[in-house]
Amino acid sequence: MTEALLDINGLCVEFITDEGTPRAVDHVSFSVKPNEVLGVVGESGCGKSVTAMSLLSLIPSPPGRVSAGKAMFQGRDLIAMPHESLRKIRGKEISMIFQEPGACLSPLHRIGDQLAEAVMLHYPMPKQEALDKGRDWLSKVGIPEPDRMLKAYPFQLSGGMQQRVMIAMAMINGPSLIIADEPTTALDVTIAAQIFDLMRQMRDEKTSVMLISHDLGVIWEMCDRVLVMYAGKIVEEAEIRELFENPLHPYTRALMRSVPVLDEDQEELATIKGQVPSPLNYPPGCRFHDRCPHAAEQCKKESPELRTLAPNKKAACFFAEKWMK
Repeated sequence: MTEALLDINGLCVEFITDEGTPRAVDHVSFSVKPNEVLGVVGESGCGKSVTAMSLLSLIPSPPGRVSAGKAMFQGRDLIAMPHESLRKIRGKEISMIFQEPGACLSPLHRIGDQLAEAVMLHYPMPKQEALDKGRDWLSKVGIPEPDRMLKAYPFQLSGGMQQRVMIAMAMINGPSLIIADEPTTALDVTIAAQIFDLMRQMRDEKTSVMLISHDLGVIWEMCDRVLVMYAGKIVEEAEIRELFENPLHPYTRALMRSVPVLDEDQEELATIKGQVPSPLNYPPGCRFHDRCPHAAEQCKKESPELRTLAPNKKAACFFAEKWMK
């Protein structure tokens, strides 16, 4: 069995508010293997981004805090690690691509200076050499006239261009793990395809990817394995083909039905009634029961555990076996 690159066990993330201390991530456990693309899916508010950001201590504290759990990365616990040690890992061994690059790039510094700094923080070298490396990566992510872009400020770039700069910055040091949170939201399909090709190339060399996305088409194209999150918990985990061919949790099945199909017989798009509950007001029992068409009395009173139902296949549903093929 391949040893995990990243192994998360019992991760809990809470936010201190005037109304209480809701748990946005509740005892989440999973692993990322070497040279693997792990997909994380679920509606907004399910805890996907909070899980990712907590691994690098990027949750604003206060109000956020990791209240329990471990995140072992190559034998080191990221959660217990001092900030000084964690800064040496960020950008070098683990990089993150954020949803909103405009909020992450400094408006006061040129693109070239920011790319060069990302390299020189971890690999002492002449600035010109770092700028040359930055230019190469701007070309790789599809930015035209990279020499001119090195001298530009972020506010002079479109949202899509800023996103590509953020992707270049995340990939420039060849990290062991890239956490990509909706990395191609602002990009057109041609550039998005180019970015995903780069990720595949890096995966084939040495880099693992944790890909957070709402787009199940992207998940199918890119991922080896998938986690489905709902209301702060993992409700299903499976290899990509197994998940799409035989989803075992009602939430996963509902997500699959909500994907548009090029079929003239499809009269209207299926939707999931209701909405993801607030962490301040999770329902008792299974957190999906009030939206689930298959819910029984047991679901309203007891919380199902994530359990192994087949090799590389887990689900948190009392009745998952009835959908197994």
